[in-house]
Amino acid sequence: MKLKKLLLTLSLTVAGMATLNTQAAEPEFTFKLHHFLTPLSAAHQKMMVPWANKVMAESDGRIKIDIYPAMQLGGKPPQLFDQARKGVADIVWTVGGYTPGRFSKAGVFELPFMPASAEATSMAMQEYAETEMQDELSDVHLLAIHTHAPGALHSRDVLIKTTADMEGLKMRAPNKAMAEAFSLVGGSPVFMPVPALPSALSKGVVDVAVMPFEVVNPLKIQQLAPNHTEIKGEHGLYTQFFLFTMNKKAYAKLPADLKQVIDNNSGINEARRLGHAMDLAELPGYAASEAENNPFYTLTEEETARWKQTMQPVTDDWIEDMNDDGENGTALYKKAVSLIKKYQQVVSGS
Repeated sequence: MKLKKLLLTLSLTVAGMATLNTQAAEPEFTFKLHHFLTPLSAAHQKMMVPWANKVMAESDGRIKIDIYPAMQLGGKPPQLFDQARKGVADIVWTVGGYTPGRFSKAGVFELPFMPASAEATSMAMQEYAETEMQDELSDVHLLAIHTHAPGALHSRDVLIKTTADMEGLKMRAPNKAMAEAFSLVGGSPVFMPVPALPSALSKGVVDVAVMPFEVVNPLKIQQLAPNHTEIKGEHGLYTQFFLFTMNKKAYAKLPADLKQVIDNNSGINEARRLGHAMDLAELPGYAASEAENNPFYTLTEEETARWKQTMQPVTDDWIEDMNDDGENGTALYKKAVSLIKKYQQVVSGS
């Protein structure tokens, strides 16, 4: 009887060791995920880390994702897309607008007063990318495309209430469309990536940080630019789009079952997850700004209408530019508007 118990114990021990060895086995594929924000950012903690953990779990450890935030693999943020294209990094998350003109058809989502919530706008943009942007994204494997929540104005010295308040101010331009828009209201656009803003504000290189509240707290913008102006309503002032892409060769070398793991964490559902995370990431920025007792101002309906009218030439120019490039600019614009409306209804009904 003792011998049978001993043999049973030994067999269970061996089985347990086999399980541990299986769980601790070396991954078959290790991928480097590179992005430009800090490890404290919502993008890193709420978007990239959960994605990597989910992929690793669903692959039973056969895929390993090593995340490198804050440009730890070298280069500058505008170079990230090419790092994925060339295989310097296997996966990148970056801002499409950091390379102006490269994704011209995507620019429709960056036009003034285009975006709704990040969740709805991201889903709209994912469908748009899958049907209209294959040529612009042919050099990479697209995981998802998404936007942040509509951005606000964070000013060093003046609480902006009208277009007149922006006259002569040096304003961070998040993309080409908003650079043109701010020029139309008398501002001086300064193009720069978000991580450069704290230094630029402290040195007076920029007077107004144009950004969503999502990145306010990690960069301490609430202390450097304490006057917050919001544009509310069905559509916000602007948004920026983000590309979550994978090197084509890195994806292609995966066996079918592991490609399916990646595919299950890509596309419209992933765009929605990332957009929803961006919407939620606004809250700590608001809280940090309120904790500083900073002034907030929401544009009146009349002033919002004035901004829309003044900035309308940016949309007209985009449509004309697309027509000049051989595209149907009006059709693309109408499609983007329709998709945003479609997914606003999806989000509100869920």
